[in-house]
Amino acid sequence: MLFMVDSADLNGIKKCNEFFPISGVTTNPTIISSAKSDFKKLLLDIRNIIGEDKMLHVQATADTAEEIVKEAEMLRDFVGGNFYIKIPITEEGLKAMSMCKARGIGVTATAIFTQQQALMAARAGADFVAPYINRLDNIISDGVHVVEEIVQMFDKQGIKSKVLAASFKTCEQVHKVAMVGAHSVTINPDLFSTLIYHPLTMYAIDAFESDWSMVYGDKKVADLLAE
Repeated sequence: MLFMVDSADLNGIKKCNEFFPISGVTTNPTIISSAKSDFKKLLLDIRNIIGEDKMLHVQATADTAEEIVKEAEMLRDFVGGNFYIKIPITEEGLKAMSMCKARGIGVTATAIFTQQQALMAARAGADFVAPYINRLDNIISDGVHVVEEIVQMFDKQGIKSKVLAASFKTCEQVHKVAMVGAHSVTINPDLFSTLIYHPLTMYAIDAFESDWSMVYGDKKVADLLAE
């Protein structure tokens, strides 16, 4: 399963890019606007942090297919590298997905809430479909179950589109979508640190350090090897 950072916070992206095995960054209009930054500079800063090879997903804001495609082409040329245009699942959006795919532009279908939305987007050419887990849970639905059925549907029908699960609040949600076969997740920077934290891990590390220092003091392995 691929991990992506769902953020436009440059410090958070820098940390995740340095310490975690991320495959890219996803954004949306809400995330971009929350940064309160110059739009073009922000996109270039993100690209400079993650490099050309990692994915950068940026959402179109136009309403018609033709205008969405225009934005997709402009964004692709501007940010360069491994780029995906995010397109909400609407009639115009589906048309734009097919048009972008024909032009060789990577496509992520977003605002997915049902299995059939995911199927339609995949058939329209979306490389990724992004179901919203926590938002489904908030309306007494089951986001993990939706992901599970999308994965099963894609497998049965030989569809190559990947599920990019989004909208997470807890590590448990991330774990559950991994267990049902989600191909990728996009999560906020803070959740990355939570995913690897466990008090017993910290206890074990403290014990290692205590036992080591009783024999070797404050010397590290490199110090001993250099003597």
